[in-house]
Amino acid sequence: MSVPVLEVRGLGVRLRTEAGLADILDDVALTVPRGGTVGVVGESGCGKSTLLRAILGILPRGAEPPRGAILFEGRDILADGAASARGRIGFVPQDPYLSLNPVFRAGDQILEIMRRHAKGPRAGHRARILDLFRAVQLPDPEAALRKYPHQFSGGQRQRLLIAAALACEPSLVVADEPTTALDVTTQREILALLRGLVAERGLSLLFVTHDFGVLANVCEEVAVLYAGRVIEAGPTREVLDAPRHPYTRMLLACHPDRATDLLGIPGTVPAATAQPSGCRFHPRCPIIRSGCPVEPPALVTLPDGHRVACPWHADPLPEVADG
Repeated sequence: MSVPVLEVRGLGVRLRTEAGLADILDDVALTVPRGGTVGVVGESGCGKSTLLRAILGILPRGAEPPRGAILFEGRDILADGAASARGRIGFVPQDPYLSLNPVFRAGDQILEIMRRHAKGPRAGHRARILDLFRAVQLPDPEAALRKYPHQFSGGQRQRLLIAAALACEPSLVVADEPTTALDVTTQREILALLRGLVAERGLSLLFVTHDFGVLANVCEEVAVLYAGRVIEAGPTREVLDAPRHPYTRMLLACHPDRATDLLGIPGTVPAATAQPSGCRFHPRCPIIRSGCPVEPPALVTLPDGHRVACPWHADPLPEVADG
């Protein structure tokens, strides 16, 4: 069996803030197989972007040294330092309007990435950028090299960012909600482009989103994150068709394609500086039991391979929670 391109084991991230210590991630575990596509989904404030920052080694100031291990191609980059994986992990950020420097040409920005992190001679960098612009379907690649970011549309800027993520021939691409700022039609184009590039180039993809529709379109596996912990994981189709954790079921019931009423999940994601004891979802859960606030439930594997952190996963939700 091949070594997974990425394996996160027991990852914990804590930040020092004015309000005290904030537990952003706690005992997070996930695996991205070589050539696989894995999605991370959850509400805002659940730690999705912090997970990507920990993998990329760009945690903000005030972060304590992360706990656990992040194995990239078999090597622990927490122990070796993020520089050991630099150039082998591509990053597609969320906002195409804020992620490019407005005073430098598009070609020069990607060329700078390659000069710093790509292996091999520099002589072929320009030709590779042109090949990447063609791969991401930018019109007139030669002219695009000389344009400034404001001369591209939002969808074209996101294509530029995908090209930048691929510039150093990574084996893993991590994407942080890369279609959030785009209109629906452009979203579909960008998602189709990502799927095609992953398949053609044998890449692995870790895709963060809050949208189950996007997740179903791109990812083979999914991990549901709530208040810094993975509470459900499994094949995307199985999780969407038969969610086991109450949070996942309620989150899916909020999706416009599934909901019959405009119902939300009562309450809010707890502040990272004041996480509840036991199961972190219990203050909002409609099937809470007396033991839920006491011990955090383990993520257990069910006979069908589905993993869930709730001993009451088989209990039905109250009718109102299903919408």
